[in-house]
Amino acid sequence: MKVWYTLLLLVTIVFTNSKSLSAQHPVEKSIDSIMQRFQAVGISVAVVKNNKLVYNHSFGYSNLQNKTPLTTDHIFRIASISKSFTATGIMQLVEAGKLSLQQDISELLGFTVRNPKFPDKVITLKMLLAHRSSLNDKQGYFTLDILQADKNPEWAKSFNDYEPGSTYQYCNLNFNLAGTIIERVSGQRFDNYIVQHIFNPLGLYGGYCNDSLDNRRFATLYEYNKDSNIFVAAENAYHPRREELAKYIMGYSTPVFSPTGGVKISAHDLARYMMMHMNRGKLGKQRIISKKSSGQMQTPFAADNSYGLALEVNTSKVVPGVTLTGHTGSAYGLYSAMFFNPKKKYGFVVITNGCKLEDTDGMNGLLKESLQALYRYFILNP
Repeated sequence: MKVWYTLLLLVTIVFTNSKSLSAQHPVEKSIDSIMQRFQAVGISVAVVKNNKLVYNHSFGYSNLQNKTPLTTDHIFRIASISKSFTATGIMQLVEAGKLSLQQDISELLGFTVRNPKFPDKVITLKMLLAHRSSLNDKQGYFTLDILQADKNPEWAKSFNDYEPGSTYQYCNLNFNLAGTIIERVSGQRFDNYIVQHIFNPLGLYGGYCNDSLDNRRFATLYEYNKDSNIFVAAENAYHPRREELAKYIMGYSTPVFSPTGGVKISAHDLARYMMMHMNRGKLGKQRIISKKSSGQMQTPFAADNSYGLALEVNTSKVVPGVTLTGHTGSAYGLYSAMFFNPKKKYGFVVITNGCKLEDTDGMNGLLKESLQALYRYFILNP
């Protein structure tokens, strides 16, 4: 049953809960203020400084109906930050010699993927990871049937009018295809591959398959309706997809797990994952990918934009004048951000399970203000 809450009640709840927490750092007053301004349901943050996790705190609520406080143990469906997990898996397989970034994705997928306006132009795996494939999400991205002429008579609409490799356009379908390639090349179901080769070696809790996780740790996600000034729980955010899994086809049904956005993880563990990328593929003594592969992920594909392979290098998106590398995510009312400085060894994770919508230069306002507050209190003026 959907439970609706007015913004007035939400503000009161968040204000009361955040004030009940004992302030252990001056930044918490700023986060409280940001939460009230954006009427946030809850926020979980983590800060890495000098290559160490120095701060991890949660504010507000995991569940409004039950008034359950949000804790650092709660996990979230982090949306598009998940793309970097998929790209990391691809780089592992490249290093193992099982595929090449320059390889034709048609060879890897087992069916032809060509832009009909440029039929002789190969779409490479690297183009997928850099959003340069010329594919789009106009017909969705949760099934590969949309690219099959015998299953979708309008399959050509999933391609743009420009040549593959020439231009950037963000596209979720790219990464559901990349996840499918991981499955076909590795011989493991996609979710199991990522957990076995990334989560487990790094000591992280989480994954993609909801039934394999403790659902008591799921932070409820809330979608904000601007017109009616209300929040509603996103019931499908943690849908187990049992029917789809019961008829799962290896190497084709992979989008069920959403390689483009389906990771469930806590802010704390996402910060540890971030540290691996910050340290060029290594966390502690555990190396996940090589320095070379990590460098490729963090290098923009071309001069016309800042996106590399599932990671963006940006000088102004987060903190003006400061170059940070990372990614954002948004889905089902959740907004997430993971940004780090690989040279100075600091970084931030911010996740909210629901807030008032307000973009600032293409980025959710709550994320941007929270990231800037963390930078100000921990890095600029510690």
